[in-house]
Amino acid sequence: MTDTLEKRIRASFDKQGLMGTLGATLITVGRGLVEIALTPNDAVSQQHGFVHAGAVAAIADSAAGYAALTLMPAEAGVLTAEFKINLLAPAAGDRLIARGKVIKAGHTLTLSQAEVFAEADGREKLVALLTATLMTVHGRDGVSD
Repeated sequence: MTDTLEKRIRASFDKQGLMGTLGATLITVGRGLVEIALTPNDAVSQQHGFVHAGAVAAIADSAAGYAALTLMPAEAGVLTAEFKINLLAPAAGDRLIARGKVIKAGHTLTLSQAEVFAEADGREKLVALLTATLMTVHGRDGVSD
């Protein structure tokens, strides 16, 4: 993992309006691995006080996508072609962490997975699992979906 690649991933993440709106932050960037954090707040809650599934899906999708982008050519970007998410438990805690990792990188399509954990009292609980198919795109300046 080079400093240039990490800077590229972080610059792309910073361009994402939705991540900024949610208050999500990029905490770890590694080869084939990305972690995104979200602190629960009223703006991302649903009617029962849990983090809304849409916010959980958004950070999971971005974690999976940016993990894929770390393995793509420097001139490439990434777009999500499809994803499936299983919501395993209510997303409640002090912080959510979406850990994206590449399962299989390909020239055109990459399969990634993201696990979303709720942190509370120093412990983590798995609350969601996402699998995604990501497409390598050219001419998009490394922008991730």
